[in-house]
Amino acid sequence: METDHLQQVQQLSVRQRVRLSVNQYEVIAEDPDGRGGGEVIAFAQQKRVALNSRVTFYTDASKETPFGGFAERDIVTASNVYDVTDADGKPVGSFRKNFKKSLFRSTWHLEQPGIGELTGTERSGRVAVIRRIWQFLPVVDELPLWTYHFDFRLDGQPAFSVTRQRTLRDRYLVDIHDPRLDRRLVIAQAVALDAMQAR
Repeated sequence: METDHLQQVQQLSVRQRVRLSVNQYEVIAEDPDGRGGGEVIAFAQQKRVALNSRVTFYTDASKETPFGGFAERDIVTASNVYDVTDADGKPVGSFRKNFKKSLFRSTWHLEQPGIGELTGTERSGRVAVIRRIWQFLPVVDELPLWTYHFDFRLDGQPAFSVTRQRTLRDRYLVDIHDPRLDRRLVIAQAVALDAMQAR
């Protein structure tokens, strides 16, 4: 999908495919008329026990054409900042998890040059606390019993939201409210919410 066309997309879905040793993510531009069956715009694969925190996106599952990706800025010092790049490796923005605030309610910061820093938090503080208790129970933590949602704001205004669907396979709906947001940055953050939420 051309960049100009991609920037017109207002709703995405991120679907996870669970494989033996990898997580795969398929990103779909949802049809604006609500009929579903939109265009696949990005595909990513992440090894579950990889030492490096790098995810590369491709335009489809053939993994022939790069789309972009994200990687930890300084893996030696564990900086916790992830740089997002386009298909040519040029920077698009960055994101990081706020571990201190995330002890009680997961919080992320996303930065795009020219528009500033967005802050994303779990919509429900109650669900956040229950999920933290629930994860100490063996096996059941893997069951999709809890849906959680993230709202990202810029200067107090809604910028985009990520809503986890209650399905056996992780699926997220991404609604983009601020037209200035680089969709590649939004896609990277949405995938990171699933791939790195437990870190």
